[in-house]
Amino acid sequence: MRKSSIRRACAALAAVTSLALAATACGGTTKNDVKDEGGSSASAGKADPNAELKKGLTVGFLPKQVNNPYFTSADKGGEAALKELGSSYKEVGPSSATDTSSQVSYVNTLTQQQVDAMAVSAQDPGALCTALKQAMKNGIKVVTYDSDTKADCRNAFVSQASAEDLGRTEVQLLAEQIGYKGEIAILSAAQTATNQNTWIEFMKDELKDPKYKDMKLVKVAYGNDDAQASFQQTQGLLQEYPKLKGIISPTTVGIKAAAQYLSGSKYKGKVKLTGLGTPNDMRKYVKNGTVEAFELWDPAKLGELAARTSVALVSGQITGKEGETFKAGDMGTYTIGKDGVISLGKPTVFDKKNIDQFNF
Repeated sequence: MRKSSIRRACAALAAVTSLALAATACGGTTKNDVKDEGGSSASAGKADPNAELKKGLTVGFLPKQVNNPYFTSADKGGEAALKELGSSYKEVGPSSATDTSSQVSYVNTLTQQQVDAMAVSAQDPGALCTALKQAMKNGIKVVTYDSDTKADCRNAFVSQASAEDLGRTEVQLLAEQIGYKGEIAILSAAQTATNQNTWIEFMKDELKDPKYKDMKLVKVAYGNDDAQASFQQTQGLLQEYPKLKGIISPTTVGIKAAAQYLSGSKYKGKVKLTGLGTPNDMRKYVKNGTVEAFELWDPAKLGELAARTSVALVSGQITGKEGETFKAGDMGTYTIGKDGVISLGKPTVFDKKNIDQFNF
């Protein structure tokens, strides 16, 4: 029986009997099932790590922004992995990184199209929950990547690296460059971005260490992952805080725009800039002395892991529970952590010595 026919049968069964019985008969989950699984919203049933990977699946990718170079790289990694696994890839998403409402509509569209799984980078931690839970209720596996939603609104979250590692290391990088002294600012993306806010909280916590007693965070600015807005925010920060010594921008769009402004200003080489960027975006700014060092993970690998996690979930190798393991092709074996989080690995620091070794 085709998947669509099975789902129509499930809907009919739900209409004449209890929802719980219908879910049991069709192997799906109810909201209570999701809640009772604990941690991440793992589907009912036990994981079978030896289960054969299914082919012919369709996985929909929903990034924060479809025309963002970072997400283009990430999603291409997902597309390549799905092709290797014998499944299909599709991408949908808004052209603006702040259009939360349209992300909801895209989740609903993927649900209506009956994809087998969806990989979502959430713009807002709570706004997508109702739509994502409805997707899971319809038997669709939900993976978040890059930016998470609430743990009970998805099956697993593929994290770029430990949020704590990212937040703390960005402060450490900047502190070394400014001699642990002076005013600093943060240039973030959207004010609601889950990942950005989590990293910023760890940055603030890191700054509480006595070794940073001579450093002061004066402002968190938001460029909404828009190049022009981020450029203007950088200019505004320097006008408002003329003694500023450094800026952390944990967003690829933001750090590139900030570097562009600094490189053409009197602040080049005087105001230090670090954060998260791609080697291809930042290469010229590292080589011309605007930026000493920055960090990132490989976004293509992040997208690949999101795709492989999606297929592993649909195939039943994992359910999203803490402690489960699965093999992600040549990437190796991954273990699911607390709340269904899967960490890609440690970030890489890029500087003049190694930046030409990377092309993304």
